[in-house]
Amino acid sequence: MADTLPEYYFRVRENGAFVFRLDTENRQRRIEMDQIAVINMRNGEIKSQGDRKLSQADIDAIKDWMEDRAKTLAHREIDDIFRAIDYLNTTAHWVQSRATDDQLEAVTDQLLLAMHDLRSTLVRKKADRLSRS
Repeated sequence: MADTLPEYYFRVRENGAFVFRLDTENRQRRIEMDQIAVINMRNGEIKSQGDRKLSQADIDAIKDWMEDRAKTLAHREIDDIFRAIDYLNTTAHWVQSRATDDQLEAVTDQLLLAMHDLRSTLVRKKADRLSRS
């Protein structure tokens, strides 16, 4: 296993990651994780840990990871929207075919407000796009 480990490990957090350098070249042959940096994906900032000086190889590996991570997050975001469309369709079917009066009473106002907000936002954004073209 140790022969196939990457040089770096990225522990993902909400808006970035902690970066660790992996080391297996020790007497116990244990995997040691040495934190070398913190990444902030929102502003692209890379902060070295403590008084460390990051090498160019460290920075290049971190920037590559950030680029891949941004692509992954963008893909997940659009996938979530397509899932929301599926949920809306299954919700409509549930309302039409299986929902009880009590269940409908519990969700109707919240669903209508959320759908009104979504529709208003979509219509406004579409109008903006049409006015620019």
